[in-house]
Amino acid sequence: MTDNPISLDSLFLPYLGLQSEYEPSPTKEPVLFLNHHIRELPPDLARRFSSIISPKQRTAITTIRNRRTKYSQSSPPELRFANAKKQWPMLWGRGGRSGQDEGKEEKEWAEKEFLGGRKQEVGKLGKLLAEYEEERESERVRATRREYAMTVQEEGEEEEEEEEDSDEVDSGAFRGLPEEETEEEAKATFDRRVKELFIYGMLETDLYDKVDWDDQYDEERESEERWFDDDED
Repeated sequence: MTDNPISLDSLFLPYLGLQSEYEPSPTKEPVLFLNHHIRELPPDLARRFSSIISPKQRTAITTIRNRRTKYSQSSPPELRFANAKKQWPMLWGRGGRSGQDEGKEEKEWAEKEFLGGRKQEVGKLGKLLAEYEEERESERVRATRREYAMTVQEEGEEEEEEEEDSDEVDSGAFRGLPEEETEEEAKATFDRRVKELFIYGMLETDLYDKVDWDDQYDEERESEERWFDDDED
């Protein structure tokens, strides 16, 4: 249930020993309020803000951004390649299957199923089908990536018009993938992309409620911010 204005103010301000007239108000300016006080709130209490501030909006809160960064750098199972490509197949662009996988299946079908697997009739059909399927899948991947890059670019332009103050948050979050990549390069790009989108609050996932309010990911030093500095270089 969404907290109403009275319950938010009456809950958080007395807990922190603040007057009812205190600004920024947890109701009217929750992001500013959390930027000042999130570390003073226990996770169970801070989690009340999930109902009024989206994961993307919470990215503006330095402590939450740092928590996501530390979490993503810990190599959690949810963000590892095998799980991530199933969770967000459009980011991978291959639907979880590579051209080599598709080609292998075509070749096995030709060798085992086509004409009963008789080698004299099959000849090089298996190899030709495999090569054709790999090329066909590669072209599909390239087309999917181009289409996805264009979509997110258009969405980014629309968001810039609607939210001029979101430029810093969104900067670098979406990058078009190169059309030609090796398998390892594609995985590295995908891993980095998932990490970036997670930190910027742009993934469809329940992880945000798990990470954003968990103070175990806090550190006294500010070294986590270097990740963003390095990304801009």
